[in-house]
Amino acid sequence: MTLEQIVVWLVIGAIAGWAAGLIVKGGGFGLAIDILVGIAGAFIGGWLASIIGINVGGGFVSSVIVAIAGAVVLLFVLRLLRRA
Repeated sequence: MTLEQIVVWLVIGAIAGWAAGLIVKGGGFGLAIDILVGIAGAFIGGWLASIIGINVGGGFVSSVIVAIAGAVVLLFVLRLLRRA
């Protein structure tokens, strides 16, 4: 893995975590946790897309969209668990 790939992961994670935080609403987790939520969301979003049978391609924009969708799901579940 190159430095460029790591930077792209961090950028996508930051964008996805930030956007998911806006969509789900509630208290923010901070930049570092938003990046982690975005990266985890990318994995969750990719997994969900493959289960549903959606092929979104491999570009930057589609990666961000999938990561946002997965991060929204992750934040929704985390907020449900936090309330319980």
